[in-house]
Amino acid sequence: MPGCRNPAVHTPRYNPPMPPTEAPSSGPWTTRKLLAWTARFFERKQVDSPRLAAEMLLAHVLGVERLRLYMEVDRPASEAELATYRGLVERAGRHEPVDYLVGWTPFFAMSLKVTPEVLVPRPSTETVVEHILEHARQTPGFEKPRIADVGTGSGAIAIALATHLPESALIATDISPAALAIARENAESLGVAGRIDFREGDLLEPLTGERLDYLASNPPYISDDEWADVPPNVRDYEPQQALRGGADGLDFIRPIIAGAPALLRAGGQLVLEIAAAHKDTAPNLAHEAGLTNPRILPDHEQLPRVLVAERPHEQSGAAG
Repeated sequence: MPGCRNPAVHTPRYNPPMPPTEAPSSGPWTTRKLLAWTARFFERKQVDSPRLAAEMLLAHVLGVERLRLYMEVDRPASEAELATYRGLVERAGRHEPVDYLVGWTPFFAMSLKVTPEVLVPRPSTETVVEHILEHARQTPGFEKPRIADVGTGSGAIAIALATHLPESALIATDISPAALAIARENAESLGVAGRIDFREGDLLEPLTGERLDYLASNPPYISDDEWADVPPNVRDYEPQQALRGGADGLDFIRPIIAGAPALLRAGGQLVLEIAAAHKDTAPNLAHEAGLTNPRILPDHEQLPRVLVAERPHEQSGAAG
């Protein structure tokens, strides 16, 4: 994620007038004009995905799907709608996450509820889901996989997998009761709550005694040295316990990798999102833990972001 100055420290002397307080040069504030103005405003403020952010906010205020905006581009906004929209645009311009402002985020063709209690899932995490789906569908013996999502947050990984692997059984863990409550709500709204076992606890502790086909996780992995460069929409608003990974960013990655062999059946896979900076360290940790064939998958931006490693078939211990 690109760096961005903290707006609390670097506030410009002059802010452009917000749409509800200054009329356009001709005619009312229509959907078309609002989207164009807001996208330009967000670009100046260095808000991520400025056009998408504008669409999400306006669709939220008008109570419609984003597609409806483009079916009614000349619809004039009411004074009440403009007032509500102005408040949200101002907050987004100060880098408050748009996903929190509207209360949901898109992930793997789903809409997930998000609040400041949970991390906003990113497109890079979809690589974890995509790999497991492809492997389970193409590998004999993985037709009905048992999968754990450690640190589930909003439930993004577990819910996407439950949705697309209808014969799978999922365990979703998190140390935060508030996060688990949101994950349960998302699973219920998407009709998969009956196949996900939500468990509260720290890292792998809730999985003691399990034998899994896949152990998936998007753990905290931002190092202390990198924290100051994290964009303000993340650093100042999202839960730090879901982001910060200690001095070198590996405080949670190390124990997950070390504990994976005891939880995976023979041939089972660890699928772990990591920082690009850990692309060499993570495979070495997997080797040291006794996992085989460790490799790094690129995310949608072609950054090295997902570690995949397997429990060897010849490993001693309980049979898979």
